[in-house]
Amino acid sequence: MARKPPRDPAETPTKKLFADQADVYSAYRPGYPAEMFAYFAGLAPGRALAWDCGTGSGQAAVGVAEHFDCVVATDASPEQLDHATPHDRVEYRHAPVESAPLDDHSVDLITVGQALHWFNHDAFYNEVRRVAAPGGVIAAWGYLAADIDEAMNTLMDYYRLDLVGSYWSPRVKYMVERYETIPFPFEDIDTPDFTATAEWSLDHWVGFLRSWSSTQEYLRQHGENPVDIVLPKLREAWGEAKTRLIRWPLFCRVGCVG
Repeated sequence: MARKPPRDPAETPTKKLFADQADVYSAYRPGYPAEMFAYFAGLAPGRALAWDCGTGSGQAAVGVAEHFDCVVATDASPEQLDHATPHDRVEYRHAPVESAPLDDHSVDLITVGQALHWFNHDAFYNEVRRVAAPGGVIAAWGYLAADIDEAMNTLMDYYRLDLVGSYWSPRVKYMVERYETIPFPFEDIDTPDFTATAEWSLDHWVGFLRSWSSTQEYLRQHGENPVDIVLPKLREAWGEAKTRLIRWPLFCRVGCVG
């Protein structure tokens, strides 16, 4: 079974962020396309067991569960798991990614949605090698800028790059580089392009912006929420529509473990 690694002190602020924002993450983060989970499942050597790492409130776990007998979904934040979406084939467990409650060589598919950049990569990959079944697959993905329309995209570029640009964790550089430079010691598998979509109201979009780690760091340092600074321009750019279609192009890093 899993070995318990020493705690990484550098991870503590991140863990606190996700704990403090658990209800916001659950309510305001987008889901992922069903065809992406079907593709990942098709690469796996079996359909018995999947492990969803850094599951948060389970956005990815419930999608993976449509293709596997069981999904063990782990997160280091019990507060995140308190808001997880129930599913008959998902077992939520409180555990760090470096110490999974899984048997050796038992997992067909390992998934990581919008979280790989936060991990201690060496320790996590050692655990991936331990739990992966022969021919097992790891699939990690994320998103950065959303596509709405020209006015909204321009305003959001200002918000993301200028207003809160210096408040992102250095680890977010891996997302900017679309996971192309993230440590990944596995045999890469070419993967099609996927896009997450959502039909959201302005209030929902504002909630999403408030969930960003850079937004929370700006608030912590200045005592003012940066979303409130751009809210008048945001309302103007959004217009009179009750909802808008939002697209997030996804970037993936997928590999064969062994």
